[in-house]
Amino acid sequence: MLNFIIRCALAALALFFNTWLFVTGHWGWGITFIFVTAIIILSFFRNERMILALNQMRLGNTDKAKYHINKITAPEFLPKKQHAYVLFLQAVLNTQELGFAKSEALLRKALAIGLRTGQDNAVARMHLAGICVQTGRKSEAEKLLAEAKKLDNTGMMKDQINMMLSQMKMAPSKNQMRMAQMMGGRKKMPRMK
Repeated sequence: MLNFIIRCALAALALFFNTWLFVTGHWGWGITFIFVTAIIILSFFRNERMILALNQMRLGNTDKAKYHINKITAPEFLPKKQHAYVLFLQAVLNTQELGFAKSEALLRKALAIGLRTGQDNAVARMHLAGICVQTGRKSEAEKLLAEAKKLDNTGMMKDQINMMLSQMKMAPSKNQMRMAQMMGGRKKMPRMK
């Protein structure tokens, strides 16, 4: 929130100073300062932490990407699409810390706001399907994987989707998980002498 207030103050100050330069007749400096003002105003549309996190993801350094994405404290003040991507990256990178319920809520919210590309939508649905499998909701996971397969235009995720489908066949159903919980888990077989 403080960054947003500072950005607003800098933009207003830069705009005022730029106008003052033109009014006083310093046309050269006014034209030059238009670029500085444009950079400050463009910072409203692109969050620097988001750019750093996406760059670290591209390089494969998930720890630094997690650090930068967790530094964004108020994503609701970002533009709509960036808000969706912050939620998406927070859910994907922090699944271990947040737990399945919170990650699922963040992914669903990111999908509701809208991710920009079909590939990102497919990745989000695939992660949601993984969470659904872990919590024992196979039918919902199959629907999500079917949607992800439709959204994957380039076929980059075809292998991952097929691997998840084959793993789902081996995973226990919700009823089997419930029965295992009621029985106290898997019983050890007695040793044969």
